[in-house]
Amino acid sequence: MLRLIADALTCQRGGRVVFSHLSFTVTSGEAVQVTGPNGAGKSSLLRLIAGLVRAESGRLVLEGGDPEASLGEQCHYCGHQDAFKGSLTVAENLAFWTDFLGGGGIAAPAAMERLGIAHLADLPAGYLSAGQRRRLALARLLTVSRPVWLLDEPTAALDVTSQAVLASVMAEHVATGGIILAATHGPLGLPVRDLSLGRAAPAAPVAA
Repeated sequence: MLRLIADALTCQRGGRVVFSHLSFTVTSGEAVQVTGPNGAGKSSLLRLIAGLVRAESGRLVLEGGDPEASLGEQCHYCGHQDAFKGSLTVAENLAFWTDFLGGGGIAAPAAMERLGIAHLADLPAGYLSAGQRRRLALARLLTVSRPVWLLDEPTAALDVTSQAVLASVMAEHVATGGIILAATHGPLGLPVRDLSLGRAAPAAPVAA
C-alpha cells in the first residue's frame, strides 16, 4: 500500500507564496483532481512532488515506496511541454525516454498502438499535430513503470476519442494500485477525489 503524504507544504515562486500549509494524503488506487483558478499553484504542486521545485517548508513522503529511490524517481511528470526532439521519429523519441527513465512498462510498439500513434512511428516528431504530440508524451506512462502519475492538463489538445483512451489508461493505473494527481479544468472521465487549492495567491508587494 502506497501513501503519498503532504504535511504543511508551503511553496514560493517568483517572490510570492503560491500556497501555504497544504496537507493531504493520497493512497494506492486513488485519482485526485487538483483544481483551482489560474495562479493557485496547481502546476507548482505537481512540480514540487516531482522534485522540480523545492518546498519552502513542510514534508512530502511516499510511504510504502522504494526506499532506494527519491519521490521524484517514483513519479511520472507530464507537464505542458511535450519534451521531444523534432528531428527524431516518434519511435525514436519514445525509445529515448523509455531508456532514460528506466523502462519496466509495456513495449513501445504496444504503447503507441494503445495511444493511436503506431502508424506515425517512422514520422519525425516535428511533423506531429498538437494532439499527436500529446499522445506521444503520454505513451511514456505505459513504457515506463512508475507508481505515481503527475499530469498537468493531460487532456489538452486531445479529441474526444483520445480522451476516452486516456481515461481507460488512467483507470487501469489506479485499478492496479497506482496513484494519480491531475491538475485540470475539465473532467478526466474516471472517479476522482477533488483537491482544491482555492484562490490564487496575491502578488508580492514591490519595495519602494
